[in-house]
Amino acid sequence: MDLAALESVLRNEGHRVRMVMLTVTNNSGGGQPVSLENVRAVSKLCKRYGKPFFLDACRFAENSWFVKQREAGQKDRTPKSIAQEMFSLADGCTFSAKKDGLANIGGFLAMNDDALAEKCRNLLILTEGFPTYGGLAGYDMEAIARGLEEVLDETYLRYRIESVQYLAEKIAKSGVPIVQPPGGHAVYIDAGQMLQHIPPLEFPGIALVNAIYLEGGIRSVEIGSVMFGVRPDGSEHAASMELVRLAIPRRLYTQSHLDYVADVVTAVAARRSELHGYRIVSPPRMLRHFTAQFEPLVAVARS
Repeated sequence: MDLAALESVLRNEGHRVRMVMLTVTNNSGGGQPVSLENVRAVSKLCKRYGKPFFLDACRFAENSWFVKQREAGQKDRTPKSIAQEMFSLADGCTFSAKKDGLANIGGFLAMNDDALAEKCRNLLILTEGFPTYGGLAGYDMEAIARGLEEVLDETYLRYRIESVQYLAEKIAKSGVPIVQPPGGHAVYIDAGQMLQHIPPLEFPGIALVNAIYLEGGIRSVEIGSVMFGVRPDGSEHAASMELVRLAIPRRLYTQSHLDYVADVVTAVAARRSELHGYRIVSPPRMLRHFTAQFEPLVAVARS
């Protein structure tokens, strides 16, 4: 997190800030890790200004692995001890167990404030179920509990990260621009650079997402001007990056699967000049990147 920008907001507009959340790893920024030094500094700032500090911790284990591998002074620590320090610096966290919980469904909200936790538990009863199960089947809860242990195993983490690196290297060697170094859970294609003939507000990321799906049945997601291109007043603008994320399921893909993904991306890249932009024809009021409907601009021109 940009510490100078955070302090400026807390100092000048702190009355508007209810909490500070830091995502580990940075999903919208190419899956890059957050350093332990940065987590410590954010925690310190939040304490100084009296603001709750939460982690979006769905990929905490991958973040801990990168801290161990890349951050000075951390190489002799275990991913578990690094994760424990990260959580100790926060007032709470949100967690999707479909990521580093190694489970099919579920998640949790955790916090140190007992009074706030009680309010959340009461609301949970109205929305999901009693705190003893939270709307989940017993075996799903057991899977999460087991997954939280297994996900910090260094053998698993090494295999996981190296699988992502393998796919990234194959795609990059074919001349497709990607975010480097690759992150822990996905390869991010730079759709803006790859499809320079498509303006940002014609959504090059959506053009690439659709082309990859039609070419090989591979689902990916746009992280660009559809996801981040709407200002608070509703006006559109170009996002800072136009990315397409190829997220890799855990404990599922073999090397042959990753080779297939790389082949499909390479095939699409070979005909990149044929791809066209899109426009939104059904914009939802909020979170348009989940449910917006599009149509190709080439079809509009022909009509």
